[in-house]
Amino acid sequence: MTRFLVTGSYGQIGTELVGALRKKYGGKNVIATGRKKPPEILTKDGPYLHLDILDPNQIHSMLVNNDIDIIIHNASVLSGVGEKNPQLAYRTNVEGGYNILEAARVLKLDQVMIPSSIAAFGPSTPRENTPNDVIMRPTSAYGVTKVFIELWGEYYTKRFGVDFRSLRYPGIISSEALPGGGTTDYAVEIFYEALKNKKYTSFLDKGTYLPMMYMPDCIKCTIDLIEADESKLKHRSFNITAMSFAPEEIAAEIKKHIPEFEMSYEPDFRQAIAETWPASLDDSVATEEWGWTPDYDLAAMTKDMLEKLSKKLGIKY
Repeated sequence: MTRFLVTGSYGQIGTELVGALRKKYGGKNVIATGRKKPPEILTKDGPYLHLDILDPNQIHSMLVNNDIDIIIHNASVLSGVGEKNPQLAYRTNVEGGYNILEAARVLKLDQVMIPSSIAAFGPSTPRENTPNDVIMRPTSAYGVTKVFIELWGEYYTKRFGVDFRSLRYPGIISSEALPGGGTTDYAVEIFYEALKNKKYTSFLDKGTYLPMMYMPDCIKCTIDLIEADESKLKHRSFNITAMSFAPEEIAAEIKKHIPEFEMSYEPDFRQAIAETWPASLDDSVATEEWGWTPDYDLAAMTKDMLEKLSKKLGIKY
């Protein structure tokens, strides 16, 4: 059975990805790692180990001692936090990513997955239906680090035969884990505030369209790419999306379920970041090479989010 090591496992994506992998591959075969004390969800069905991704010796020892085949490197400083502390973004995203790829090369692991992001694009990129292969000149620290990882990973594939794979995640919406300081966080926060207070102040302005994805589709596409036949992959980094919407559109969808919900707008520094990102993505390359197709649109996601969060928070609507 394939054995996985997941970094950043207590993050928004990692928390649910670990659970999905353990369900499919067995709890003992999925090692969750991080630097913080883990939530119970990461320890009840399998091992959790402390890992500093800036320590190459610890990475190598952990991979060898746990007989790891595939690394999923989710540990990352996101866009909002990265602009406040670009030095931390560099160390975590660039140096940490380098350490993971180098370990995969030296130990000849089967595969390494390191997510990218729509932040890898920039203001010179076409914003509508952004192609998979296009100029990428980001203006955020987070975006710059993601371009590095894509190019370095693809170099390691060509130069050393490392099976590197990457997904350019859009904004991810989850009913389980809270977001971690990104520019699309409003699309999660809005549901909590709608249920708790019947109002929300968006830090992105009206008309700010961004590609988005519901967490079940995020987990689905991640596992699908991991399991894809390498011989069919012409690319290593893939656009991936499920829907695109602006803040007022998700607000309108929520109002269908909570009529008294009200939305206001106070754009902050993240508005400038969002305006350099794609408004929509062309993910046809992922569809062609490994059969990607999403399950959730805005209406289905909104209904499911409100149902799950209302139970979680004990709030009727």
